[in-house]
Amino acid sequence: MQFPGGGGGGGGLPIPGGTGKGGSVIGIVIILILFFVLRSCGDGGGGFDLDDVIAPGTNAPGAENPQPIPPKEDPQKELRDFSEYVFVDTQETWQGIFKQANQPYKEAKLVLYSGGVSTGGCGSATSAVGPFYCPPDDRVYIDLSFYQDMEKQLQAPGDFAWAYVIAHELGHHVQDQSGTSDSVTQEQQSNPDDANDLSVRLELQADCYAGVWGSTVFKEGALEEGDLEEAFTAAEAVGDDRLQEKAGNNSPDPDSFTHGTSEQRREWFTKGYESGNPDACDTFSADEI
Repeated sequence: MQFPGGGGGGGGLPIPGGTGKGGSVIGIVIILILFFVLRSCGDGGGGFDLDDVIAPGTNAPGAENPQPIPPKEDPQKELRDFSEYVFVDTQETWQGIFKQANQPYKEAKLVLYSGGVSTGGCGSATSAVGPFYCPPDDRVYIDLSFYQDMEKQLQAPGDFAWAYVIAHELGHHVQDQSGTSDSVTQEQQSNPDDANDLSVRLELQADCYAGVWGSTVFKEGALEEGDLEEAFTAAEAVGDDRLQEKAGNNSPDPDSFTHGTSEQRREWFTKGYESGNPDACDTFSADEI
């Protein structure tokens, strides 16, 4: 994937028994799935200065007087720049879509951190949590070390695999802006037996939204050979069935799925990519997903 001022590289997610970032089988699955669940944070890490893109005042725990890493001393500058580029480009896509629909859109913010981070509305998190979106903050939080985890632990390397992760998290922001997230939460509370199914549908819709952004990148001619397959690989790598198998469960339990199977995640990303239309991402009306 071509982008201004950045470089390439691989990426990866934590795997059971690999880096020691897991816990029980269910805990490992939740961590590896990338999204939402926050754990208590240990020793904090440093933050990055992303100018007006990063949310001001968001620091790793324990950092009373944090200082941005100077660009010339930042060993992850290319990844930082690429993450910023993807985030801004994805958000601009959704701003245009909301504008065409005459709907208001509140900008999300990107927070890149190392080791641990304190959020305004979602508690504290360590790098074991993986990328997540915090609705009260309107922020996407990403530990840059997760990029290497994707390559080494889940065998999902590549720039566009990383871009898929960021676009998926912004998909959750879109759901928050449109009221979908609140509707799902209310429905889960009213019908707890359907909670997991609703969670899966929410995640698959975010995958589809990531595909919608991917279609705009293709139209702009920024995709390179192999980019799309990187996104497919990443989507499949975080399927509930794949993650449970990696956690040592040879017979994955569909009733415990909260994010969708590898096949479902690839299918819905593809729907968004091929259509380029958010209306194609209505996972909640589909009888089968």
